[in-house]
Amino acid sequence: MDKNREFNLIATAASGLEALVGKELRDLGIECQVENGRARFKGTMETIATTNLWLRTADRIKIVVGEFDARTFDELFEQVKALPWEDYLPLDASFPVAGKSIKSTLYSTPDCQAITKKAIVERLRTYYHRPSTVPLTETGAHFQLEVALLKDHVLVTLDTTGPSLFKRGYRLEKGGAPLKENMAAALVMLTNWRKDRPFYDPVCGSGTLCIEAALIGHNIAPGFNREFVCETWDWFDPAIMEKVRAAAEEQADYDIELDITGSDINGQLIGIARANAEEIGLGDSITFQQRAVKDFKTEKEYGVIVANPPYGERLGEEESVRRLYKEMGEVFRPLKTWSKYILTSDLAFEEFYGQKATKKRKLYNGALRTDLFQYWGTRLPRKERTENE
Repeated sequence: MDKNREFNLIATAASGLEALVGKELRDLGIECQVENGRARFKGTMETIATTNLWLRTADRIKIVVGEFDARTFDELFEQVKALPWEDYLPLDASFPVAGKSIKSTLYSTPDCQAITKKAIVERLRTYYHRPSTVPLTETGAHFQLEVALLKDHVLVTLDTTGPSLFKRGYRLEKGGAPLKENMAAALVMLTNWRKDRPFYDPVCGSGTLCIEAALIGHNIAPGFNREFVCETWDWFDPAIMEKVRAAAEEQADYDIELDITGSDINGQLIGIARANAEEIGLGDSITFQQRAVKDFKTEKEYGVIVANPPYGERLGEEESVRRLYKEMGEVFRPLKTWSKYILTSDLAFEEFYGQKATKKRKLYNGALRTDLFQYWGTRLPRKERTENE
């Protein structure tokens, strides 16, 4: 395949994070349109490599193989079959078809998947001159396809990522209710934190928020420590990924000193957090301490606190969690120059924290509706702000 061929691409995202993914794409110099659950853009193999390596808040990068309307199984079959599958799938390709159907005439997802698969098989048989009596082996590289129907509009995609982009490769162990890495990165990016300011997570668990902040502070590509499924495809030029990885290595700033601290009352979790930070080479960039929220004190100013405390969803936990929210309020409220960002599904959070939030933002942590309660600190005096910029 021509390495300069232009693809229609999609970066998928959790509900509430689409605008952030769009901003990340534009920061990479890529024009895009933001929609529910995704951002659309165009690009070459190099774009696919770059977005997989650099997007912190997206879930996957997918190629749009085809898009059309279908209200009957015959229409679905014929239009899938008309797509140029031989451009993507070698004869021995393993190509499972996932599916979903929302508010569509063709509401049976298993039937849509089976018909899509059958249409692709027929197209490949014709192209590769294979008789219908001999099954395709599917012993080769993996190509994950999806047929998604929404209001009779069909979107057929090929996933280039493999395991979701949140799987950065550094999490050796997790805490009890871990935050996905891309959600953690999103929380950091939704704050006013800059790398010259203190960053603190008072309930750090296995350290994900602190590690994502350190990756951002050092300008390290979040995908540098892993591989992507497109690298296993014979038509994807390996030199492109090498070039993009080398460029990312050049852009990383390992010398900058960051002031990032995470603490947790659970000493075992602090051990896990340190191990995770060491795994990605950021052990010296983050300080992890065993400490209760109520014992936090600081003389520093203009810092940022980001916290994903327990939500009290489990039976019997609500009382202790709300006691924690009260402690947070008592300890953090006096820190007038600090900004605080706290994620929880407890809509009564402000009542127990003891202060109305400056702003709230609705986000989904997995399937769970949560709010990011934001308390903005006083701004740095203009003179110091100018000197620091």
